[in-house]
Amino acid sequence: MPAKTLNVAAVQMKFAPTIGTNLRQIETTLKLLKRRKVDAALFPECCTTGYNCDFGRLKPEDIEPAIDALRTLAAEHGINLLIGTPLFRRGKLQNCLLVIDRKGRVKHCYAKCQLTPADRKHFTPGNHIALFKIDGITCTSIICHERRYPELVRLAAMAGAQIVFHPNAGLDTLAVSKTKRNGNDGIAVRAFENAIHYVFANSVGPQGNGKWSAGDSKIVDATGKRLRLADNESSQIITANLDLSRATRKYAQDSLHFPKFLGPIWKRTVQEIRQRARTEGQL
Repeated sequence: MPAKTLNVAAVQMKFAPTIGTNLRQIETTLKLLKRRKVDAALFPECCTTGYNCDFGRLKPEDIEPAIDALRTLAAEHGINLLIGTPLFRRGKLQNCLLVIDRKGRVKHCYAKCQLTPADRKHFTPGNHIALFKIDGITCTSIICHERRYPELVRLAAMAGAQIVFHPNAGLDTLAVSKTKRNGNDGIAVRAFENAIHYVFANSVGPQGNGKWSAGDSKIVDATGKRLRLADNESSQIITANLDLSRATRKYAQDSLHFPKFLGPIWKRTVQEIRQRARTEGQL
């Protein structure tokens, strides 16, 4: 049976310049989260390498040992780990969220499909909507820029998702970064309109080359109420115990039935989403 509650963490990170140092940060964080009895921990986009990285020079042998290490860490600490990382899949570099369960098993891999111009220089877009289970709870994910594409969350909610995990890595001028602070980013609306919980983990502070990340990691419940909000300056862990009975998906479910002419189309689409999640979501 699915869990009735899920204790989640959004981990706000200051990226280090090397994969090894980022892994040590992740390990230290997981030790803290284990003591807090966290069930699932979300880390930012590309947190193994940092987002202001020369992805053109990245090789599979740079990333594969890091994934093995993350699997070991998830098993050692008994935490479901959701980690943003670049990954080579089928010979292509993709910007991914990797879902690793409490036993260190890779359960799902979501590749960002709506890429920024900077992403497109190095990454190949994905071609499915994230759908996976954590402790029996159906969840989904979008990555960074994809917050601008509400259908990615709506369709996943139609397919059963009760929580969206959103890893982010800001890379803006300071002026633009400041406009994204204090929680004013539309995330609460996305939670409310789908009646699902929302977990957002961002990088924070100077990113190099005059770029910044706004921080503002947050956890929002299915009514749109902000439960936790991180600051704009520091590495930080925020946690909340999510009540799954509140994540009803009501509005997404209503859309499966009305207007009536769309119902059959949506239902066929949901079947395709579930099938693609099973096949394309494999590592």
